[in-house]
Amino acid sequence: MLNDPMVLAPVAEAMRVEPEKRIRDRGATEKAILKAAKSLLAEEGFQNFGINAVARRAGCDKQLIYRYYGGLNGLVEAIGADLGTWVKDRIPEDTGGMFLLTYGDLMERLSLLFLEALRDDPLVRRIVAWEVSENTEQVRRLSEARSKALANWLDRMRGSLTPPKGVDVVAVNAILIAAIQHLVLSASAGGQCAGLALKTPKDWEKAATALKRIVRGVYG
Repeated sequence: MLNDPMVLAPVAEAMRVEPEKRIRDRGATEKAILKAAKSLLAEEGFQNFGINAVARRAGCDKQLIYRYYGGLNGLVEAIGADLGTWVKDRIPEDTGGMFLLTYGDLMERLSLLFLEALRDDPLVRRIVAWEVSENTEQVRRLSEARSKALANWLDRMRGSLTPPKGVDVVAVNAILIAAIQHLVLSASAGGQCAGLALKTPKDWEKAATALKRIVRGVYG
């Protein structure tokens, strides 16, 4: 009976199909794990961020996290790499119909896009908050990945555009980014920043207008 071709044929066929199924499933499983890790990190922070918690949220065996990502550190690296994609997706390199004739045009566009992107992403807001409150290796990895992606965007978009002479670009841009980050974090925490309400679309239009004026005041 065990050697009956009628029995062995279906088994052999199943064995041929199964590897293909695993290959197809691996990509979906990796995406599910990464998505679960990002959502868990955004909601709970690193305090409750662990292999077991990620596996539960992803609905998979924790051994798959070790197999596909090499463990928790590898998963953090993957999230960091994903932040580069975040910049590409949320801060597009097309000009949106706007002609970038000056460095001020470029910084105005970057500032407004970054403001909007940060408002829409709870995980990146978390990372920004951690940058000033937690000096851990994991936070540094995520912070460096985000900062590098933004710097690369600016380098690619800048082309031949140059800032006005005498302007300390590194200092000014750092302050602009810091101001945007603080506005968004303050809005998330209390709906306002230094007396400026940040709850309604009209409130955010007012903030965006002020931001543009600051950029133009420095860069023209």
